[in-house]
Amino acid sequence: MSLLDAWLILCGGLCVIMALAWWLQYLTRNSGWADVAWSLGTGVTGVLLALWPLTGEAGTSGRQILVAALVAIWSLRLALYIHGRTKGGPEDARYAKLRETWGVEFQTRLFRFLQIQAIAAFPLILTMGVAAHRPAAGLGLADGLGALVLAVAILGEGIADDQLRRFKRVPANHGRVCDVGLWRWSRHPNYFFEWFGWLAYPVIALSGSYAWGWASLLGPALIYVLLVYVSGIPPLEEHMLASRGERFRAYQRRTSPFFPLPPKRIAP
Repeated sequence: MSLLDAWLILCGGLCVIMALAWWLQYLTRNSGWADVAWSLGTGVTGVLLALWPLTGEAGTSGRQILVAALVAIWSLRLALYIHGRTKGGPEDARYAKLRETWGVEFQTRLFRFLQIQAIAAFPLILTMGVAAHRPAAGLGLADGLGALVLAVAILGEGIADDQLRRFKRVPANHGRVCDVGLWRWSRHPNYFFEWFGWLAYPVIALSGSYAWGWASLLGPALIYVLLVYVSGIPPLEEHMLASRGERFRAYQRRTSPFFPLPPKRIAP
């Protein structure tokens, strides 16, 4: 079986997973569970494509195992974080707004929306598979660098999440904007490190003369567009402006929106 054939089969599987995610959120009345399902579903399909025995391959390579492990670590970390945020908490503000905006059409439109999320993950799955099946004997420097990139991304995202949690736990910070630690350098350091982790696969795939390697750039390119222009920063900052007002506007003026940079000095 070719890489494309295996990819198409697994993409169909992810659509089924997201249909089940819709049913889960319908039963629980909390759409945040759909994000947990997307994280796990993308991870499972990515692992399966990484380990899928393709025509012409002689057994499972060390690179396949390495990429499968990287995908599994990314998926579990993200799913567990979203699970902790969703369990026992209110519905994510983005979904709550959609529920209010869509009204009686919410469930029908949400089903379509979750299928769009599944389709959006198709290039991500391909990115993982392309890196895993790079035809080169043994593991090399590029494989180690790829693993290091993902390790740095997971560490950075974990630090950013922890700093935000600690900030929110302080009663005096209620109504304020988190601008400590990594959040002083970027308004969305967690999103930055989430994107940064997707660079691990091009680092692995683009080593050597592997034509399919260029397809690995689809993952980080798509994640950047989604986080910066579509479903990440825009709706979150709209919510923050509504809830924090001028405090968040001042934060916007002095802090980089995505890439970590030294904060700007704003004249009083």
